[in-house]
Amino acid sequence: MARGKKKEELTLEEKLEQALVPVEEQPYEVPENWCWTKLRVVSEVVTGSTPSKKKPEYYGEEFPFFKPADLDAGRKTIIASEYLSNEGKKISRVIPAKSTAVCCIGSIGKSGYLEVDGATNQQINSVIPKINSLYLYYFINTEMFINELWEKSSATTISIVNKSKMEQNLVPLPPLAEQQRIVDRIESLFAKLDEAKEKVQEVIDGYAIRETTILQKAVFGELTKGWREKNGISKKAWKVISLKECGNWFGGGTPTKSKNVYWDGGTIPWITSKDMKDRLVEDSLLHITQEGVNHSSAQYCDKPAVLFVMRSGILRRILPVCMVKVPFTVNQDLKAVIPEKIQLEYMYWACTAYEKDIRENCMKSGTTVESIEAKKLFEYELPLPDEREQKVIVGVIENLMCKEESAKQLAVQILKRIDIMKKSILAKVFRGELGTNNLEEESSVKLLKQILEQRKIK
Repeated sequence: MARGKKKEELTLEEKLEQALVPVEEQPYEVPENWCWTKLRVVSEVVTGSTPSKKKPEYYGEEFPFFKPADLDAGRKTIIASEYLSNEGKKISRVIPAKSTAVCCIGSIGKSGYLEVDGATNQQINSVIPKINSLYLYYFINTEMFINELWEKSSATTISIVNKSKMEQNLVPLPPLAEQQRIVDRIESLFAKLDEAKEKVQEVIDGYAIRETTILQKAVFGELTKGWREKNGISKKAWKVISLKECGNWFGGGTPTKSKNVYWDGGTIPWITSKDMKDRLVEDSLLHITQEGVNHSSAQYCDKPAVLFVMRSGILRRILPVCMVKVPFTVNQDLKAVIPEKIQLEYMYWACTAYEKDIRENCMKSGTTVESIEAKKLFEYELPLPDEREQKVIVGVIENLMCKEESAKQLAVQILKRIDIMKKSILAKVFRGELGTNNLEEESSVKLLKQILEQRKIK
């Protein structure tokens, strides 16, 4: 080819030469009637844009305007988080249905198959296919394609891969008939895996409900009915106890941050709501010194206690309660109680069982920050069986919770295996290793020529 020859003057054979990936640059070997090409050849890649927010007439409830979070729908991307009006649609680049929208900023590689026409914001590059649309969508979901995008991304605070670099991604191209067979095989196998995944997800989703049911039945005495009958104990022997009567309560405080001596080298856990992620707190993110305790309202405690969050934004969703068995202090947003008339573990589980009711009945009203009213919390009553039954109840709860947690973890592992299986299927199918390829079919090079004849490539 003569130097300086304009691209518009290229012959079909010269275009084909540019479209085909040289053997030495091919990632792996494919069947002999396949070929390697680039994304720009088998699709048109379009970067989205956002209509001016200063013009409310561009927005409405008519035309989908997709953003990265919407791509979580994957194969069935239909619902958008925002919609454009007809005016907004007119100034946007319409992406036709059956295109694949790919996140190119931040969550690089996350993709969705558009089941409807739409537009996207600038964080998305849309792949408008010139071949089987689902074949291209599934290949875009392979680890190879996504890894190549990441390799091309810029090393900035937020990773970005631009349109021109994305267009250079390599794509294995089989004959059209084989593309459809590949799609059929993937969707058949994925349908079975998705059915299994749905059932496993139900187990995980039901964990919180089952946990609450176990706790409520336990503190109502339903799970120890047989034990009481065996030991000749009546449920009438149960009492109620207010949280105030449960033991010795105290609050916390924060040593001044201006005194380094209160913090530097500190070894005493200083517990805040951020540390209350598990039922048992064994350490904290921050520690204070003994001098910090001596010169603040923080109180040092070396006895097991139950902790309550009294003020935090998290109270909108849940009342954090936990146990602590190591020496500790707490900040002013927490209260601690050292149980005296009730067992530590039983008190914790009973409060967890009634968590929603406690939160709803003890929340302060008319405050900007969600908080628990101490007086109402102290007045809240818990059912109280005798000491022996408290121990039995705790044992039953912990045994059942252990089984539930094991079942949940097993379900999580199964979900991970299903995802691994999907990745394995995609890796094999795009190598021609699932037995769908027919070597007697005409080489995909002919298909590539047809595409090149229909359009000019850059």
